[in-house]
Amino acid sequence: MAFILRKKEILINILAKLPAKSLVRFLCTCKSWSDLIGSSSFVSTNLHRNVTKHAQVYLLCLHHPDFERLVNPDDPYVKKEFQWSLFSSETFEECYKLSHPLGSTEHYGIYGSSNGLVCISDEILNSDSPIHIWNPSVRKFRTPPVTNINIKFSCFALQFGFHPGVNDYKAVRMMRTNKGALAVEVYSLRTDSWKMIEAIPPWLKCTWQHHKGTFFNGVAYHFIQKGPIFSIMSFDSGSEEFEEFIAPDAICSSLELYIDVYKEQICLLLGSHPCEEEDMDKIDLWVLQEKRWKQLCPFIYPSDDYYRTIGVSIDNKLLMLGRDDIRGIADLNLCDYESKQVLETGIKLGTMKYGEIEFLFSFSYIESLVLLNN
Repeated sequence: MAFILRKKEILINILAKLPAKSLVRFLCTCKSWSDLIGSSSFVSTNLHRNVTKHAQVYLLCLHHPDFERLVNPDDPYVKKEFQWSLFSSETFEECYKLSHPLGSTEHYGIYGSSNGLVCISDEILNSDSPIHIWNPSVRKFRTPPVTNINIKFSCFALQFGFHPGVNDYKAVRMMRTNKGALAVEVYSLRTDSWKMIEAIPPWLKCTWQHHKGTFFNGVAYHFIQKGPIFSIMSFDSGSEEFEEFIAPDAICSSLELYIDVYKEQICLLLGSHPCEEEDMDKIDLWVLQEKRWKQLCPFIYPSDDYYRTIGVSIDNKLLMLGRDDIRGIADLNLCDYESKQVLETGIKLGTMKYGEIEFLFSFSYIESLVLLNN
């Protein structure tokens, strides 16, 4: 009996190291393997290994698959092709193209990546935008039910991730009227249902930008503005509590400002802007520690090197952009914040415009078998 258990343990350790696509194929090998790989315990083991060891990690990017076509970026008749793809985090080679799970040819937006699941919806969100929770590695998805919204909202935001405190995946949809009133809905993957949050703090009657946020440990964070004051709003999708953190005094604009996670702490990235040294620019970085902002040493670089930062990778590398204004594209670079070394990936990110504001998207993606079984 002990030998049989040991043999099963060895098999689990071997299988847990394999990519999700291989494991899906092995489901058809035999019933015992199908039962093993499809079990909730194995799905958890595989995910835990990938998360703790940063195994099966990719860069999920919206990019130009054929950037040479962009001969004249100012020519309105040049069609800019966009594609969501997974790139190797080591070689930066394109591994998989992510076509819409329903076969739609329309562009779509990704509003969160967590444990192998991504939340996708329309590029421009509205009350009728369909939402899909999708695992592209196993080609399975869940479509949350549609909710009836009778109020006319002018701005929508959508965030998604895992809440370890309640062991559930949550999607948070925030909606704002032209007069600044806010409504918040929370979707639970476990119950496959939405809940409208009734108690909205009065201080949330403000303006915010729908792409200026992040989701960490079940909490949605957003950059908000109330007159001349800038703050970070947090909403815990488990406890359903709101909190406000006044931004550092140096932040007086949302331009070049990003919220992300650095070394398991919420961080603010502000750049690029001139620094005290001649012919040098810098990117400032703050982390939220015990509900207070702590400024770290800035990343300083020559002004001739045009850099922007759009976030942080899962291994705490700054996601930085080298701009090519001639072609109208942005080269994705990874920067080791501590050593200050910049690594070129060769990935050409696509630029999406919302009004006068440009957004570029790159996330970390970890393969998993989540959603293999409901």
